[in-house]
Amino acid sequence: MVSTEETQELIKRLHNAVLNMDEDAARKLSQIVLEKGIDAYYAVTKGLAAGMSAAGRLYARQEYFVPELLLCSDALYAGLEVLRPHIKVSGLEKKRQMIIGTVEGDIHDIGKNLVKIMFEADGWTVHDLGRDVDLSRFVEEQKRTKSDIVAMSALMTTSMLAMPKAIKMIKAEDPEVAIMVGGAPLTHDIAMKYGADGYADNAGEAVQEANKILKRLEK
Repeated sequence: MVSTEETQELIKRLHNAVLNMDEDAARKLSQIVLEKGIDAYYAVTKGLAAGMSAAGRLYARQEYFVPELLLCSDALYAGLEVLRPHIKVSGLEKKRQMIIGTVEGDIHDIGKNLVKIMFEADGWTVHDLGRDVDLSRFVEEQKRTKSDIVAMSALMTTSMLAMPKAIKMIKAEDPEVAIMVGGAPLTHDIAMKYGADGYADNAGEAVQEANKILKRLEK
């Protein structure tokens, strides 16, 4: 059985493979993770996704730029391609769906893209509306897909002010849908004040939070 120290070392190397834009290393290390019997979802969240989050922080500090982020993303997907088939989904009877997008007036999508990856890794069908999304599109897409979750992201204090309006619009059309929000300027208290059903401050926790929300609403 693999030791805790060896597990953590492999997870750290996965993290660094993404951060260092090393696609081959991410792929090979992901295969080693499987051979060692390490949980695939744990490797994705704590290794691959954490490495991408670190790249996002470097981008925010202008130490990485778009080309570097794209190469980091390539490394992440290389590892995810190996690990995704081995992720143990939650055993839910129906495949869960979500809508995700960055609200209008906001062109940031790194965090949103990472959250999308984590939901796809967990077996969800994700309808990605992209960035700078008109609020009515969230309503229209929810009407079309009847998704379980609508997730909205904002990376600016100005754009996050659109969220309460969007939440009211979506809930008016479909009172049963759960709404999650996230992004740097938001907090749990703000999310609740806006009328959201849930909040996650990082991609690794977003899927867990979504599943908790749905279980709570189903009771």
